[in-house]
Amino acid sequence: MYKVYHRIERIAGSVITVKADGVANQELAQVTSAQGTSLARVIRIDGDMVDLQVFAGARGIATDSQVRFLGKPMEIPFSDALLGRVFTGAGVPRDNGPAIEENPVPIGGPSVNPAKRIIPKTMVRTGIPMIDVFNTLVVSQKLPIFSVAGEPYNQLLARIALQAEVDVIVLGGMGLKHDDYLYLKDYLDQNGALSRTVMFVHTASDPIVESLLVPDASLAVAEQFATRGKNVLVLLTDMTNFADAMKEISITMEQIPSNRGYPGDLYSQLASRYEKAVDFEGSGSITILAVTTMPGDDVTHPVPDNTGYITEGQFYLKHGRIEPFGSLSRLKQQVNGKTRSDHRTIMNTMIQLYASYKETLEKQSMGFRMSNWDNKLLKYGERFEKEMMDLSVNIPLEKALDLGWEILADCFTPEETGIPSKMINQYWPGKG
Repeated sequence: MYKVYHRIERIAGSVITVKADGVANQELAQVTSAQGTSLARVIRIDGDMVDLQVFAGARGIATDSQVRFLGKPMEIPFSDALLGRVFTGAGVPRDNGPAIEENPVPIGGPSVNPAKRIIPKTMVRTGIPMIDVFNTLVVSQKLPIFSVAGEPYNQLLARIALQAEVDVIVLGGMGLKHDDYLYLKDYLDQNGALSRTVMFVHTASDPIVESLLVPDASLAVAEQFATRGKNVLVLLTDMTNFADAMKEISITMEQIPSNRGYPGDLYSQLASRYEKAVDFEGSGSITILAVTTMPGDDVTHPVPDNTGYITEGQFYLKHGRIEPFGSLSRLKQQVNGKTRSDHRTIMNTMIQLYASYKETLEKQSMGFRMSNWDNKLLKYGERFEKEMMDLSVNIPLEKALDLGWEILADCFTPEETGIPSKMINQYWPGKG
């Protein structure tokens, strides 16, 4: 039997307070006002005072509006019919398609028991050399893409969604500009990848509360696919918008703020989402890539700072490229020893030489005379940036490794690279 209440004690932002009993945390409710009906979720219980987050915002809600508790947590429908569809964070169709109601699954549940996880051992191929060669993405890894506003991070996510060798893509957007939402949807549609993609999108013009549901809805659906044997890649953009929504709600609820106004549980809120990355033994997997924008390019900002403690490395997106020095995949050594025998050699040698190229650029800018070695480095650096770092490059790992050898052979003698003779004899162009 649903409980119905006709008196709202307090309205603050999108949070309403009702005097009620027998209500559980995270329970769902319907709020009916002159504006219509909206779902709400219990976010705090203090004695008999219950705070609810209204998904559509509290505009138009009066103190005599009706609140009906539904006796169940927030759920999202699940079936294969989700593929190719776009929904709001609350699971409402955004693409004018029919609503899906079968097999509802609760969102925001606990992460998988660590004892049930298996050690990551499989590479996720993306066709992007700066990922595949230098910072390999591994099945069940959780990685943020640290970026600043204006960088092409959504374009990068779209490329990864299109090219990653996985079964299902779940794309969650929080606070997206409408242009970005349409770009992601149209890009995947035009390139034939929408049919294996489920999108949960909250745009900047939607009520801010709905953005809090996007990661949970995305990950709940990903878990369902993974337990059915599918390898799922979850792409989230942008976790800073998600954290800002939490900050706004906590200020509305008059919680004591922590660093820069964010709630004190920011770390655990982020961790509970990232920890959903898992490789199920004998079944599927969930891999998470999440854009985290850094206000003012400040890596000590609370959101990227906390994220760095949770995740297994990061990709830095700077000047339209994945930066080789700041980026790190802590799990790459689990897989790059099994790809091809020259993988680690190419990775280490090319990065060392690129670092030398950066030093030469500094010398050049200060007016130093360029030596023969400096000129070789300048030629190498330009080729490396254009043919491997540029995000438009799309080649399989093996071709990228071959290209690495070609670039080295074009710019240096074998002795100058410091590569062991055994590798030189096997892979150096013209020697093998």
